[in-house]
Amino acid sequence: MTESCSIAGLTVPRSRFPDPERDLPAAGNEARVVLAGGCFWCVEAVFIAINGVTRVVSGYAGGRPETANYEAVCTGATGHAEAVEVHYNPSEVSFGALLKVFFSVAHDPTQLNRQGNDRGTQYRSAIFFETDEQKQVAEAYIRQLEAAGVYPDPVVTTLEPLHAFYPAEEYHQNFAARNPHQPYIMAVAAPKMEKLIDNYADRLKPEYTNDDPDLA
Repeated sequence: MTESCSIAGLTVPRSRFPDPERDLPAAGNEARVVLAGGCFWCVEAVFIAINGVTRVVSGYAGGRPETANYEAVCTGATGHAEAVEVHYNPSEVSFGALLKVFFSVAHDPTQLNRQGNDRGTQYRSAIFFETDEQKQVAEAYIRQLEAAGVYPDPVVTTLEPLHAFYPAEEYHQNFAARNPHQPYIMAVAAPKMEKLIDNYADRLKPEYTNDDPDLA
């Protein structure tokens, strides 16, 4: 394993990412969390590789149903964020463990309303919580990261109630795996996957730990 994680050009020592002190109980065999961290193609590619994650859907959260489509969301005026709905088995991977990957690999939570060159509120960093317990665990982990001084800048991730999640158009689903040589995927998703494999090989599905892993 490497000793650091590079997030959108920001290199942070891996040892500075603590495990969450607070987490949800490992109850049941199906749960979900909706996360936004820039382009959903790339965030989806990260989470589908994690052992215990059963399904990841790219879509939109934070806006109204009539504007939950790619053309409208790309204007940045709908209130939506590009988001992923992560379905997982809590007995295999915890909510807190997914948050750790979200903050350390999937995106840079210190960038306000953007990720890299992707700019607009649709690319904001957000956790869309369904329960008070999800909100409390996420709040506690953000406080823990900031107390540890993990980032040189403040975390700007918003915690927003999930009113609805709208799956994106079919051509967006599993996009990275279906288009591994697309220039954007090679430039943005592939480096995230390299960091994921370097730092969390013990948390990944076996097919993602070989020398030439699929992206999703």
